[in-house]
Amino acid sequence: MNNNLKMIVIIAFGVIALYIFQTNSDHNLNRTISACIVAQKQTSKSFDPKQAKEFCKEEVAKKVKN
Repeated sequence: MNNNLKMIVIIAFGVIALYIFQTNSDHNLNRTISACIVAQKQTSKSFDPKQAKEFCKEEVAKKVKN
């Protein structure tokens, strides 16, 4: 019975850790997109925030897939 309890606690801890890392990953993705938008603003003469955001989302999605 004691081994079963330890195994359940370890599995529960693992599930919680995976959830936390998934949430953190989303935060990192948003930060990456924001940094891309800032770079677009600095390098573009005619800056459109909506177009820059769409461009950055597409480029980051391409990089994540690879």
